[in-house]
Amino acid sequence: MDNKEFMKQNCDRKLVLEDGSVYEGYGFGSMEDRYVELVFNTSMVGYQEILTDRSYTDQAVVMTYPVIGNYGICEGDEESDSPGISGLVVRQFCDQPSNFRCSMTINEFMKNHGIAGICGVDTRQITRQIRNIGSCKALFTSADNDTGSAMRSLAAYVPATDQVLRAGTKETVKIAPQTLPVSPHPVVVIDCGIKKNILRMLSKRGFSLVVVPPDTPAETVMEYDPCGVFISNGPGNPEDCKSTIETIRRLRGRLPIFGICLGHQMICLAYGAKTYKLKFGHRGGNHPVRNITTDKIEITSQNHSYAVVPESIEGTGLTVTHVNLLDDTVEGVECKKDMLFSVQYHPESAPGPCDSEYLFDSFAALIAEHEEGRREHA
Repeated sequence: MDNKEFMKQNCDRKLVLEDGSVYEGYGFGSMEDRYVELVFNTSMVGYQEILTDRSYTDQAVVMTYPVIGNYGICEGDEESDSPGISGLVVRQFCDQPSNFRCSMTINEFMKNHGIAGICGVDTRQITRQIRNIGSCKALFTSADNDTGSAMRSLAAYVPATDQVLRAGTKETVKIAPQTLPVSPHPVVVIDCGIKKNILRMLSKRGFSLVVVPPDTPAETVMEYDPCGVFISNGPGNPEDCKSTIETIRRLRGRLPIFGICLGHQMICLAYGAKTYKLKFGHRGGNHPVRNITTDKIEITSQNHSYAVVPESIEGTGLTVTHVNLLDDTVEGVECKKDMLFSVQYHPESAPGPCDSEYLFDSFAALIAEHEEGRREHA
């Protein structure tokens, strides 16, 4: 028996897609069945940040880079304390990492957090499959599970719509600035599944932060007497976030607002624009975006399933500021009158390039301008 046949005989897990495709491989992490939305990510590094990005709540990620786990899990690199991702699909899984910072293996981390894993499958083929049929429902299950039974249970699986409420904070959290405070007033952060590096980016610019749940009403936000409001990234369909959209609608024009990813989508919805689901989304660390204002190209980190309908922006008061060079999707908008702007991509990276970190400085400058005006009218 050759090695290929030996490996086939010893497969213990399989990934079943809703179109009937079956990929047999080897399990790691949690061995429990997991129903997921299957997506792919083209990043070559940063699997720890991907695993801990709560924007992946209820999803499983196919990593196109073939070797995952080689530098282990490093304390301090996580983007959340409690991951929401359901599964990880890799070609080759490394359980013997080489890294002086490594505190545990990816296998140990995934077991601790109940994240299902499968390796030894053709991730190139699965990625092509997703590109053809789009992001789809899938099931991590035992290789012994009857495929017909798995398909029936998968067909009956109805994805949840409350991901943001599960991904965001449940309690208000206050964070002190990392440097000398630039304002006596805090930035209120509406947490829909925020990444820690966003909080670091704001904190290191001298802002004290008040992190609030995603369903916090505008009146409660204003009780903190903020100097600005930040709307975070997060999972799921932006149209499901009706309370957050209403909060944005009531806050616009009253103080500076900055939104990223889901925050960008909700801001556009609050202004009357529309969103739609992309066939297979944008996920990776090398997406080119053109800044219309400067005409420069930024290489960006992205993770989203939805985008804003370009034609729906007309007449809303928003202006498009950034465009994706791969498919012309809207990547940024602003409303100068309302002191508001947002981007679809992730300027905080983690993982990814740092081309767009200047946007946090732009937010700080907008707040400084607003604070100056507030002092003059005091």
